[in-house]
Amino acid sequence: MDKIWLCLAHMSESGEEMKYIREAFDTNWVVPLGPNVNGFEADLEAMCGHDKKVVALSSGTAAIHLALVLLGVGRDDEVICQSMTFSASANPIVYQGATPVFVDSEPNSWNMDPNLLEDAIRQSLTRTGRKPKAIIPVYLYGMPAYIDDIFDVANRYDIPVIEDAAEGFGSQWKGREVGTFGMFGIMSFNGNKMITTSGGGALICSTEEQKRRAMFFATQAREPMPYYLHREIGYNYRMSNICAGIGRGQMTILPDHLAHHRALCARYAEAFENVDGITVHTNPDERFNSNYWLSTILVDPARTGGVDYEALRIALDAAAIESRPLWKPMHTQPVFSGAPAVVNGVSENLFAKGLCLPSGPMVSDADADRVIDTILNIIKR
Repeated sequence: MDKIWLCLAHMSESGEEMKYIREAFDTNWVVPLGPNVNGFEADLEAMCGHDKKVVALSSGTAAIHLALVLLGVGRDDEVICQSMTFSASANPIVYQGATPVFVDSEPNSWNMDPNLLEDAIRQSLTRTGRKPKAIIPVYLYGMPAYIDDIFDVANRYDIPVIEDAAEGFGSQWKGREVGTFGMFGIMSFNGNKMITTSGGGALICSTEEQKRRAMFFATQAREPMPYYLHREIGYNYRMSNICAGIGRGQMTILPDHLAHHRALCARYAEAFENVDGITVHTNPDERFNSNYWLSTILVDPARTGGVDYEALRIALDAAAIESRPLWKPMHTQPVFSGAPAVVNGVSENLFAKGLCLPSGPMVSDADADRVIDTILNIIKR
């Protein structure tokens, strides 16, 4: 049987990506600047609205790093970060010599618990005598967090928020695009994301000056002189004109991708609705509109006859179906063993039960049915 992969990239059937790539080659604009970069940034700004400014970059990780640079995060500072996430949310904090403070999840969205967030801020004030320099909530697998509650806490302490919407491209909270609520927002266009630029990301800024400064640091902090003059440390973080061309083409099929991911999750939810021990993660209420970048389930072995998520993953792999455990919480990662954490057990419980199912635009209805039938047969056995 052909293998069903977790989430593969998908190019538009109209070939818009190749049109922009071909233009870049024909005009010799193949460097990390050019018309495609400008055009892609304009497309993203139009999507964001709310007078947001966007800088196209080499990765979502680079975007988080630049946001921290622009906020002046440095040695001995603390930055609050969601624990249930990929390590790229936390690594740039350490790049700056700062300390991540991990906050656990609440059980509905699986994202940062606003009550624990306030506890973490108070503990940081007691520990250092200073407020954390930033808060980084993450929109796990495309699901928005309880954004209003998180911002209520952040605003009370006057701490800027960097929204890690790397997995949330196209998701909405109360009808507004995620990544546009905070001082900064993060996008990712890695090969398996909602749209791809092969590799790439973007930083959503609140002002034109922030965008200008981000572009300055992303191009090695070169001063506007006829010779190379540097007064600050910079980075090689700009997106290439070729990659941006892919992104411009991908924007034309974003609505199709969003509809497909959401339809797949609905298909899984309907199929497992009455299956004891299998719970599909869906929008907690009408304020949430997840892109369902990855459809995720919780597997309770006490109710499935002893089948846990790992047994299910191995059996799916034997049936040529790729699946993946949820992110291992950052506060349990050896590399962050010394970092402060405010935890409640939710993220560790999710990690012990969670599995990501095939969800990308290359997963057909027939593929989804094969995934469903395989899981049902495993549990029946």
